[in-house]
Amino acid sequence: MQFGIFTVGDVTADPTTGRTPAEHERIRATVAIAKKAEEVGLDVFATGEHHNPPFVPSSPTTTLAYIAASTERIMLSTSTTLITTNDPVKIAEDYATLQHLAGGRVDLMLGRGNQGMVYPWFGQDIRQGIPLAVENYNLLHRLWREDVVDWKGRFRTPLQGFTSTPRPLDGVPPFVWHGSIRSPEIAEQAAYYGDGFFHNHIFWPPEHTRRMVELYRRRYEHYGHGAADQAVVGLGGQVYMAKNSQDAVREFRPYFDNAPVYGGGPSLEDFSEQTPLTVGSPQQVIDRTLGFRDYVGDYQRQMFLVDHAGLPLKTVLEQLDMLGEHVVPVLRKEFDALRPAHVPEAPTHASLVAARDAAAESADQKAGAPA
Repeated sequence: MQFGIFTVGDVTADPTTGRTPAEHERIRATVAIAKKAEEVGLDVFATGEHHNPPFVPSSPTTTLAYIAASTERIMLSTSTTLITTNDPVKIAEDYATLQHLAGGRVDLMLGRGNQGMVYPWFGQDIRQGIPLAVENYNLLHRLWREDVVDWKGRFRTPLQGFTSTPRPLDGVPPFVWHGSIRSPEIAEQAAYYGDGFFHNHIFWPPEHTRRMVELYRRRYEHYGHGAADQAVVGLGGQVYMAKNSQDAVREFRPYFDNAPVYGGGPSLEDFSEQTPLTVGSPQQVIDRTLGFRDYVGDYQRQMFLVDHAGLPLKTVLEQLDMLGEHVVPVLRKEFDALRPAHVPEAPTHASLVAARDAAAESADQKAGAPA
């Protein structure tokens, strides 16, 4: 199982000091957080994609390529790559290039995004969000697997004899997660292609997450990719920790109460009860996270949000120290002990290459068998 962190890259004032970091500071902090994640032993770092204030990650591949050059082991991913407003040809080119630069340490999560105003900025209509996601991914999927593509669709100009360059590293495209909070069509899309399904999870009660993951698992099995419990699932979650829970609640409350994404809604206590937000001791984070398995089954990737709501970089790095020292080692051991042997581990470039080669060898053996 993979454990990591994801960022939405918000530029938010620290409510305890009134200070708002500059965009330059926030971008550099993203790099520092990714490097710290590798240092403390996490498996994945992911950045979002936004094209409006108060967010800075408008160019995920640029940021991830810089991080790739500064790290050696950690997987690099996205917490949203906008499949609706990005040209799938450009996604194919950019992420294949990043895959080469990072030596295969790359996958990506496709999503429609949650900022409606972005669609017209890129010449699209939000009312076509689902059809755009379906059509654009169909093209992206083909561009990475076919050397020459002829294609015609509704939302972009046709392609004739087109080859996307560079080709994927070792002929194996980056693994794709389809991220969705509430759209069953996206769970269906992930199942159809045999890709991963990532449920953001951070704003929704367990019952909703359970229904979405169950739908994906059933359809994954329906399309013949394996048993339902072999489908590849990822979850989000957000945490704030201190040595004891009282200090954690006291320290995080002003951030929760004032952050645009939280402020004005349910209380910290109500939100923590109704969603996966866990504010408390490392042991409470461990117990809460292990409980996710009760309603989604065995899954492959757990991502934590730790750097939002105006939390200063120093505090975020301290949170990562606690994750790496006290939380993730226990979670990794416990989840591994619970996972049945037939449930796959999280995909990596090496495992995808091995699976491709094994499938080719099996096909060769069948072709050479006597009639």
